[in-house]
Amino acid sequence: MDEGYIKFQVNWTPGPALPPAALHDLQLWRSVLYQRKLIGVYDNGVGYGNISRRYDAAGQFIISGSATGHLPMLSEAHFTCVTQVDIAHNTVWCEGPIVASSETMSHAVIYQTCPEINGVMHVHHAELWKTLLHQVPTTPAAAAYGTPEMAHSVANLLKKSNLRDIRILVMEGHPEGVFTFGESLAKAGEVLFRFL
Repeated sequence: MDEGYIKFQVNWTPGPALPPAALHDLQLWRSVLYQRKLIGVYDNGVGYGNISRRYDAAGQFIISGSATGHLPMLSEAHFTCVTQVDIAHNTVWCEGPIVASSETMSHAVIYQTCPEINGVMHVHHAELWKTLLHQVPTTPAAAAYGTPEMAHSVANLLKKSNLRDIRILVMEGHPEGVFTFGESLAKAGEVLFRFL
């Protein structure tokens, strides 16, 4: 499993941490997901999973930083603001104390396509993944995580399947990878735990 390795070009502007009020729900839900081993680190040291929330009407969003899966609790230093994403050119711009997560482009395409969505969770769960594979919207096996192909696959599912209604998808080419989303992180969590 190669989770955690950034495959896009990143234009990172190091900066101060985001306001605590903007991170409260992220920290709360990230802690819940870590405790349930839905975000974490494998025995080989490779981290998995990430979480984000919409930040403003211009399409910016806050996401957990790269290589943070091993941490039980994330501080303000472990989140960054994604200010722009260019999927066609495989490029992400972010500002904050840490580089954005490797799955940033998939989060971005959900926010870009669904203005009603304000929270996205990417978790790993082997049994849930096996159970839901091709039973819910599923990205193609050839689409690798963190790539424009994956982002385009998610966008395609949002347009051509019932994904926008059921708000959960499985990534066939990314074993154990599952995405949920909702009008808030709490709603994204409701979707996840309903299927679990």
